[in-house]
Amino acid sequence: MRTSMPVSGLPMRAIANMVIGVLVFLSAFVMFEPAPSDLLLCLVVLIWSFCGLRLTRSVMPMVVLMSLYVAGGLLSFTQLSGFQKPVTYMATTAFLVISSVFYAAILQDDTERRMRIIERSYVASAIICALIGILAYFGALPRSDLFTLYDRAKGAFKDPNVFGPFLVLPLVVLTRAVLTTPLIRSGWRVPGILILLAGIFLSFSRAAWGMAVLALVIIALLAFVTEFRPSRRLRMLGVVAAGLVVVALLLAIAISIPAVQEIFVQRFKLVQDYDAARLGRFERHIIGFFLIQEHPLGIGPFQFGLAMGEDEHNMWLKGFTVYGWLGGFAYIGLVVWTLAIATPLIWHRHPWTPFLQSVYAVYLGHLLIHNVIDNDHWRHLFLIYGVLWGAYAVERRIGAGARGEATARPAVPAPLIVGPVALPRTPLAPRPST
Repeated sequence: MRTSMPVSGLPMRAIANMVIGVLVFLSAFVMFEPAPSDLLLCLVVLIWSFCGLRLTRSVMPMVVLMSLYVAGGLLSFTQLSGFQKPVTYMATTAFLVISSVFYAAILQDDTERRMRIIERSYVASAIICALIGILAYFGALPRSDLFTLYDRAKGAFKDPNVFGPFLVLPLVVLTRAVLTTPLIRSGWRVPGILILLAGIFLSFSRAAWGMAVLALVIIALLAFVTEFRPSRRLRMLGVVAAGLVVVALLLAIAISIPAVQEIFVQRFKLVQDYDAARLGRFERHIIGFFLIQEHPLGIGPFQFGLAMGEDEHNMWLKGFTVYGWLGGFAYIGLVVWTLAIATPLIWHRHPWTPFLQSVYAVYLGHLLIHNVIDNDHWRHLFLIYGVLWGAYAVERRIGAGARGEATARPAVPAPLIVGPVALPRTPLAPRPST
């Protein structure tokens, strides 16, 4: 938004930033679809479009590929006889695609402040959501059953397998901050990390556990590699060692609780019975990849689960079954392109680079768990896409500005070195300014 006209004593930019914070905060509350954040997003995008929402060429690859993804899903409707639930499903996908485009667009204006707003709103909502899940798991909330499922914490989500992964990004953000700042300035972050760890653990989501470990290792390596002062590197190693000891002690205490121990032992197995059994997860994956060869338009939402008894539980497979060849290949193209544009960004020095490194580490974790879970309706994943592409667009703009400055600046003749004295090299004829 370019305008700064006051509305009831508040500048428009401040109102816009508050709206962004509310949207991100509400992404932690998804107990039904469309979620409150989806409905608010539609209203915000509609109003914002008339007030200066801008898309640059830098984000057009994401816009085009996500549009093809949705178009593939709509084409799969030709394979269905009934449309009621599939229409709701595809509408949710469209909401999430719009959210990615929206976040990528708004980050190109007031980038530093809005990155900070997204980061803080996400962290705050995740800590509150984790507290709800933890208290509900131990029956400390009225109607605790609303916030648990199958003896697992799910917070304000429909599924523990979404609740757990949602908490990973704020965990990584806070961990990186503790690694890179003195502990005396990280007082509130340490309790926040413990709350998020407890929420992830009590979700008993193997995907969340694996993603948390991978993302934490990546962010620790990034923080270590990009820090050049030996004293701070040594301090990081000390914090990592102390953190591992604390986590081990807390894990031992948690496992000592009989109810927790029972489900932990059950969930800690790398391969569950429903994974390797006949028509289990892995066999369904094989059948599914043969199935999509016969259905270039896909088979539509929910049809795989109706035929096989369980959903795809594989994002790559679901991209083809629900969104057809068009959507499946579009999503693969989106992933490859996102990695290509995001990887260089984590090495640049900007105020938002620490947050961007955390987002990138968690994005890699999501790509890993794409193999065991279908997360095409995870709101935080689409937020991640928006942040990465928005940061890329900003970087392109900064680079273009620097190149324009260099072109506009008159060339300074290099000195001609004669003995110990540097004399200016005089050109034969004056150059026209470029």
